[in-house]
Amino acid sequence: MPINTKEKIMKPKISRLAATEKALEVIWELEKKYGDLMFYQAGGCCEGTQPQCFEKGGFYPRMNDAMIGTIHNHEFWIDRDLFEYWQYSHFTLDVTDGFGPGGFSLETPLGKTFKVHYRLFTPEELENLEPVKRSE
Repeated sequence: MPINTKEKIMKPKISRLAATEKALEVIWELEKKYGDLMFYQAGGCCEGTQPQCFEKGGFYPRMNDAMIGTIHNHEFWIDRDLFEYWQYSHFTLDVTDGFGPGGFSLETPLGKTFKVHYRLFTPEELENLEPVKRSE
């Protein structure tokens, strides 16, 4: 069947978020113990801008914070000011051995710390990004 040239071919939306296999393994372990989870990456000094993992509902995003996607159906929120700075970047959640600053995150007792690797989106990716959700 010929394609109508006036119809645009829909490209899949570009995700703002991914996770490494190592991070997924820790998430699965935390799910078994705590159930539904959520992630929050603040822009303050105490948590060193590292992503923190909480039981869902264990932390409430502030007004206008950005939810950039989900990892294994768990929301990943970012501080509104930090998002303004990093909105042109793709986030890849990873995990490393050690204790992060603050120690509030659920992976801390496992001797692990979540971290994020960033890369800038290409101009083509920027044209087709998944939308963010803002807290009210």
